[in-house]
Amino acid sequence: MFLMDITNFVAGPELIILVIVVGVLIFGVKKIPELAKTFGKAKGEFEKGKMEGDKELKDLKEKASDDISKNETKTD
Repeated sequence: MFLMDITNFVAGPELIILVIVVGVLIFGVKKIPELAKTFGKAKGEFEKGKMEGDKELKDLKEKASDDISKNETKTD
């Protein structure tokens, strides 16, 4: 709720600067690069998992459509 009140008064680049300042105050200057690196690795792993899931889903759909077409051919 508090964040929504702030966004009514601060928008655009000012909000980004405010988030960065609050992050520096909470974590400290030395911890920010380590957090960014960890976030980057996590994002990369998420993207890799997403691509693998999409590939498996595509393979499953192709297998299902092949099975359906084989069953239609057998019954005809």
